[in-house]
Amino acid sequence: MIETNTFENLLKDVKIATEKATSEFSNVANNEELESLRSKYLGKKGIVKEYYGIVSNCDKDQKSTFGNLVNELRQLVTRLINIHTESQKANRFTDIATTEWIDVTAPGHVPPTGHLHPITQIQYEIESIFRSMGFQVFDGPQVEDDYHNFEALNIPQDHPARDMQDTFWLTNGRLLRTHTSSVQIRAMQAQKPPLRGISPGRVFRYEATDASHENTFYQVEGLMVDKNISVAELIYVMKVLLKEIFQREVKVRLRPGYFPFVEPGFELDINCLICGGDGCPVCKYEGWVELLPCGAIHPNVLKYCDIDPTVYTGFAFGLGLNRLVMMRYGINDIRYFQSGNLQFLEQF
Repeated sequence: MIETNTFENLLKDVKIATEKATSEFSNVANNEELESLRSKYLGKKGIVKEYYGIVSNCDKDQKSTFGNLVNELRQLVTRLINIHTESQKANRFTDIATTEWIDVTAPGHVPPTGHLHPITQIQYEIESIFRSMGFQVFDGPQVEDDYHNFEALNIPQDHPARDMQDTFWLTNGRLLRTHTSSVQIRAMQAQKPPLRGISPGRVFRYEATDASHENTFYQVEGLMVDKNISVAELIYVMKVLLKEIFQREVKVRLRPGYFPFVEPGFELDINCLICGGDGCPVCKYEGWVELLPCGAIHPNVLKYCDIDPTVYTGFAFGLGLNRLVMMRYGINDIRYFQSGNLQFLEQF
């Protein structure tokens, strides 16, 4: 029990502390001052903690009176702290609204977007050109078997043309296709004439690379099979294709060429658009670029696909997409396409 006079003085102290707290919190200007007052009143060595220590020395009646006053002081300080905290939050959002205000109706910044690879762009363009002439677009596996890649194309196992293909053979006896002609075989086996279609895609050759040769590149091969198809239809389709691709007449030449799956066979070359025919690394300083091997489909190939060569004839061609893009845009090295160089790709 605390003596009466001492107890009365303690009650006056708590009331004075309560009035002082109200005054001190009304003058808080920043977070540092607020934290200082919180520690002063509610800290481990603060005023409220000190008063709670005195309560244990009071008798029952004194505890009730003195404890209520101390609780009121604690509740007051807690309420004042919360008021200031909420006020500071409001002020912070007000500052953001005035200094960092955003007009949500204003046009935003458009992030950079990707685009199609130049080879893909030209592939889609070629597909559109051929579709306008009634051709279908065929697709097939990149990992092929010997039959579709060689045998059915009139290239038996002992044929010297296999040495020209520089093939990637797999351990299971399969291979990475050396041309998309294998897709044409699958198309002729699945559909009977009349038939016209193209087969764009990625092909693989085990060979050294230079400015005009790659071990991974893209082709578009096509064919037309029907009654009375001749080389005249082939030349017409090729001229239409090149004119549409280059948007101008392109100087071409047709010379004899040998391919086991066509008879007769031709090499269609175009005048080098990089050097204008003067000679450069792309055309090997000859002025001409080999672009399009083609010819009349060999009767044996038709037989492999159960098509009667006495009734139907056709033509086939193979177009190197990489070289076509090089001629289109004046690119002097085929290796740029596989390099992953963004500076190069962003030009397209």
